[in-house]
Amino acid sequence: MVEGIINPKYLDPAFAAELKTAYDTASPCKHIVLEDFFQEDIALDLFNNFPSIDQLNVKRKSLNEDKSEDYHFERWHPSFSKVRSAVGSKEWSEQLGRITGIDGLHTTTDALGSGVHQGRNGSYVDVHIDVNMNPKLGLWRRLNLLVYLNKNWQPEYGGDLELWNKEMTELVTKVPPTFNTAVIFYTDDNSPHGYGKINIPEGESRKSFYTYFYTKPEDGVTYRDSKFISRPDDGAVRKMATGIKETLKINGKKLLKTLGMKDLDFQDKN
Repeated sequence: MVEGIINPKYLDPAFAAELKTAYDTASPCKHIVLEDFFQEDIALDLFNNFPSIDQLNVKRKSLNEDKSEDYHFERWHPSFSKVRSAVGSKEWSEQLGRITGIDGLHTTTDALGSGVHQGRNGSYVDVHIDVNMNPKLGLWRRLNLLVYLNKNWQPEYGGDLELWNKEMTELVTKVPPTFNTAVIFYTDDNSPHGYGKINIPEGESRKSFYTYFYTKPEDGVTYRDSKFISRPDDGAVRKMATGIKETLKINGKKLLKTLGMKDLDFQDKN
């Protein structure tokens, strides 16, 4: 299931200790960056057959984001389903456990399992903290895996993944969204992340494949919604608007859920 999909060096149990050291010592949050993550032919298949933005059903456009996403693998090239199976396999989950020290990792097949993100020129996702659970399944979200699928991506295009410190005083790490580069990071209150507005030529887009990994929740772990956070250099009006919007969103969802009128919106932002 995994053979021929994920780069075999990242599946080698003997290499896990080295990857774990890199993951554990990274800042501002535990993370690793893995170049050439998929086998080359698979990565090229994903790039060459990446669904168009018009084919993606979820459009996210607001004060704090502008991108499209989807997780309906049955509508796309078979390579996408092969990749989802590989990253969801027992072999890869066990290797992730060796790298991160987290036992019992697994993914799901819903919107908070695997899918794709894509953004046109001007796309951005402001810095945010992810939702911490898949409450419909009662699972605790622990890791994000993002694999970028952008050939010939130039530095001037922007769109680097930004990893900020918890206090939002310092942009500590930037990861360019270059072809077949994977980022795996621990997602909690200590991992604010996002990407700035991209400036790309006609016909280009910012493409990524995502998978989120879960475990059973420990005692005391309860649902916490996603939340956008202002950058230090955001203007006062934008900071205020973001703060008001996020407060209304979170409190409004809680009220509707209490009244039994609406399920919480569990789609993600990365």
